[in-house]
Amino acid sequence: MLIVIGGLPATGKTTLARLLAGRLGAVHVRVDTIEQAIVRSGLARHPLGPVGYVVGHALAEDHLRQGFTVIAESVNPLRITRDAWRDVGARAGVAVAEVEVVCSDPEEHRERVAARSVDIPDLRLPDWQEVVEREYEPWDRDHITVDTAGRSPEECLDDLLLEIDRLGRRRPAEG
Repeated sequence: MLIVIGGLPATGKTTLARLLAGRLGAVHVRVDTIEQAIVRSGLARHPLGPVGYVVGHALAEDHLRQGFTVIAESVNPLRITRDAWRDVGARAGVAVAEVEVVCSDPEEHRERVAARSVDIPDLRLPDWQEVVEREYEPWDRDHITVDTAGRSPEECLDDLLLEIDRLGRRRPAEG
């Protein structure tokens, strides 16, 4: 299965993706890590455009074809980026679960943005103004939403696992 996790910065995507990967024994493909590795190589500078996503798609598809569950994590702000992840799942012949992580409490979200620490060397984190002004299209199709406001990462993980299980039971296995 391909589990695509998106959402604005500081909503809890990475925390949730890491917990989910650990619980499922899945591969975690993080676009921020890919993009920053490209920048550190000296081959490019931010903004990179689609290159991080394109590399992420290739890695995810390769792991899916090897039989691994993949958790692809990025802001995933546009319909075109969301469609591209679904295409990866289709090419690999696996089910795709789309997950949007939100923090519905603006004050808590702002505090998270201010308090975050960098876990990828030299990655510049956006400030609150950049987060709220970021281009981010509303989701216009069925997907799982996880609201992290006022909740522990473990509570959010438990809810996400239930939703993924329900999704798996609604869709026939693809092969």
